[in-house]
Amino acid sequence: MSQPSSIASARLYAFVDTGYLRGRKPEEAVAQLCEGGADVVQLRAKNSGVAEVRQMAKAILPVTRGAGVNFVVNDHLAIAQEVGADFCHLGQEDFFGAGFTDVPTLKQDYPGIGIGLSTHSRGQAEQAEAAEADYIAIGPVYPTGTKPQAKPVTLDLVHWAAESINVPWFAIGGITLENLDGVLSAGARRICVVSAILNAPSIIKACQEFKRRLLSVA
Repeated sequence: MSQPSSIASARLYAFVDTGYLRGRKPEEAVAQLCEGGADVVQLRAKNSGVAEVRQMAKAILPVTRGAGVNFVVNDHLAIAQEVGADFCHLGQEDFFGAGFTDVPTLKQDYPGIGIGLSTHSRGQAEQAEAAEADYIAIGPVYPTGTKPQAKPVTLDLVHWAAESINVPWFAIGGITLENLDGVLSAGARRICVVSAILNAPSIIKACQEFKRRLLSVA
């Protein structure tokens, strides 16, 4: 078992999204993500019940722990704490929309869990940083099937974040190997990738190529 590195040193944030598994077991996909070089893996199971999410999280955690990779549970704070995940990721509606204003206060009820927040504008990113989120996701940079209704924030927000945000942040949304150079040129040094990895012929090789490209920039 290895302790995960800090979120600040993470570069590649990957997902085991049940919408893209196509019959694969979550823990098997996670093993491939870890082998390929993912620094963070999030369990995203939007259409699964609580019991199923808990079962998947319990199966995934030993894999990420063995690889020294950060494990994030999307949405379910209680499950994240119960299974011993490193982080829980919350959307705007799940944090600010639920009446929370700062992460340290929420952590009083969920000690030991880091909390990441989704942001989709300058104002939301600034608000999440002021709320002392452990990390934030900024996007969607490009159109994405993961959130088809979301309007892309474009590379303009990535440029701004690179100059303005001090908490660890990840560019997310529609990022592929084909458009990665633009994202990196805009100043991103940490990225989240869902479909471009999970839909690739080889999860391991796709991760390796994303990671190689990320590590090629200072």
